[in-house]
Amino acid sequence: MRKQLTAPSILLLVTLIAGGTNAFYSPSDGVVELTTANFEREVMQDDAIWVVEFYAPWCGHCQSLVPEYKKLAKAVKGVVKVGSVNGDENSSLSGQYGVRGFPTIKIFGANKRTPTDFNGQRTGKAIAEAALAEAKKKVQAAFGGGSSSSSGGSSSGSNGDVIELTEDNFDKLVLNSDDIWLVEFFAPWCGHCKNLEPEWAKAAKELKGKVKLGALDATAHQSKASEYNVRGYPTIKFFPAGSRRASDAQEYNGGRTASDIISWASDKHTENVPAPELLEVTDEASFDAACEGKPLCVVSVLPHILDCDAKCRNKFLDTLRTLGEKFKQKLWGWAWAEGGQQPALEESLEVGGFGYPAMAVVNYKKMKFSVLKGSFSQDGINEFLRDISYGRGHTAPVRGAKKPEIVNAQPWDGKDGQLPTEEDIDLSDIDLDDIKDEL
Repeated sequence: MRKQLTAPSILLLVTLIAGGTNAFYSPSDGVVELTTANFEREVMQDDAIWVVEFYAPWCGHCQSLVPEYKKLAKAVKGVVKVGSVNGDENSSLSGQYGVRGFPTIKIFGANKRTPTDFNGQRTGKAIAEAALAEAKKKVQAAFGGGSSSSSGGSSSGSNGDVIELTEDNFDKLVLNSDDIWLVEFFAPWCGHCKNLEPEWAKAAKELKGKVKLGALDATAHQSKASEYNVRGYPTIKFFPAGSRRASDAQEYNGGRTASDIISWASDKHTENVPAPELLEVTDEASFDAACEGKPLCVVSVLPHILDCDAKCRNKFLDTLRTLGEKFKQKLWGWAWAEGGQQPALEESLEVGGFGYPAMAVVNYKKMKFSVLKGSFSQDGINEFLRDISYGRGHTAPVRGAKKPEIVNAQPWDGKDGQLPTEEDIDLSDIDLDDIKDEL
């Protein structure tokens, strides 16, 4: 029974019979035939960006690529040069560039010695976009600026909140820092990456100061992408604070909208933020340590130790520490003082006069404060602080419109209070006649 030849088989047969060195393309196609003899002169010594296909005449996928590759050559004529290498006849050239299969497409950009592999869709348009991205990088480098691309996660945002990462700066910026990072590995031709770009930029702006967002062009920095086992685009990796090795990276498993990214990263940020230290105000230095430079400072005034023993006081302090942990992502300061020890502080925040314990939240930058009106309990304080975090609640100006005077006081020793004994009372300065007159 006679077998009928298919179209690809006929094309392959014609190619083998023709035996030409570059049977796929003619000079009119705009594809330059490259060989071991002319490659250095045509590509390496030329300032132009080159797209080069390594093919084999017997390769079916190479034959399928021919019409798209011709479209590419015509579309980028005068902007990017397009060439082809018969890998069978120029095996040394194929070996030099690590060609393992056909077709292999490489883009020779600004750094001709390290071309990038094109791993996208085998269409003329997709290849053209990747080549034009390389051309854009070369132009920006000439002007002294960092490269960016039209892909998702690039650092081309107007505010520069997305940080461009490369093989040269990745370890320094990401692994050798104590910051929290989300890193997108993208490809310039990737449609999903392009869809992610505006969301990534919005998230970077919102998370600024909490979590850093970076982007690495995996096609231009393949060794780094390979190090992190990047198999598709976009791939997002999370680097916890203090990451020092590639193995510290974790997979991002959230959504791809700005709100999804912000929510996911905020949760991670909260996990890495230590609980604030609850400081007793005993002098100006301790007050500054608690409140200086903080967006808000939560100031509590607790009963005197003679009115509330160690067990009672520790219960209040435990409540404050629990709430400090809950609201730690706000980066507020937390301070407390014993009632009556810091009169100027109490007066400036209008607390203490109606009894202890009392609480006020103060913004020393704006010189505004708000007083807890509800119960000094975990639920009462939680509701008060939640309203504060949403910008609700009545505020008043700090009395005197300045930081209050803080006096030196003995810090609490953690023990119950003791009434003074007769030996502790110095009677030498007491005028008994004055006492009698008063009586």
